[in-house]
Amino acid sequence: MLAFPYLPGFDSPAFRGISVFLGLLLSLGSTSAITNVIGGIILIYTRAFRIGDHIQVGDVIGDIIEKNFLVIRICTPTNQIITIPNSSLLISNVTNYSISSRELNKYLILQTTITLGYDVPWQKVYQTLIEAALNTEHILKSPVPFVLQTSLDNFYVSYQLNAYTNQPNLMVIIYSELHQNMQDKCNEVGIEILSPSFTALRDGNTSTMPENYLPSDYVAPPFGFNLRILPDNKSLIPSPGKNVGKISLQKEDKFPQFDFFNSLSVSVS
Repeated sequence: MLAFPYLPGFDSPAFRGISVFLGLLLSLGSTSAITNVIGGIILIYTRAFRIGDHIQVGDVIGDIIEKNFLVIRICTPTNQIITIPNSSLLISNVTNYSISSRELNKYLILQTTITLGYDVPWQKVYQTLIEAALNTEHILKSPVPFVLQTSLDNFYVSYQLNAYTNQPNLMVIIYSELHQNMQDKCNEVGIEILSPSFTALRDGNTSTMPENYLPSDYVAPPFGFNLRILPDNKSLIPSPGKNVGKISLQKEDKFPQFDFFNSLSVSVS
């Protein structure tokens, strides 16, 4: 620094401009590096994670394979290696799925939600979902899985299955097998995983469950409706009341006031 005044062209505007530019670059570069180093030191002393932990930072989730004073490297379930600067970790929410079982002796709870109609007894749903969890590899038998009803909506109930595991690094595989078992168990006991709005309008459609889970004598439900007789004993109109005997339908434009009967005539036998 003391030699600068003796350099040729020191007093020229060009030399001064270049000096300011180089100083700015060095200042900004050192600031970023120092911030990452400080971040690395803070993360070490806070014990936020260590190599091998399964963590999530923003949208990135995976296992830590390397950490130093500047960056950490995460291997995702698809074997992508993502590098994250330590300075970014200081201003982000870091979720550590491994630390609870290691330091707190508490197992990680995996949660998944399914919605079913009010026509399915909740006791049956509880038993079915818990059996599905217990049949899943890496789901612990103790503590026992449990089910919560998280909401009662207009057309369905939301059931949240909670199951314990001590293998957080295998979350993706565990979730996949758990969902498979949930489908199989529901099909075995006759619970159809289907939107209630579809069920309400499904007359004449076959069940959406796989054929191997249906009875050998299964027949798709027919399309049906109720009728009532008007005082003249001749005309019929749709009614939510009791069925009136057997009916036969013939093509005839006899009920123009009802779109449904525009091409039908109805007689009671």
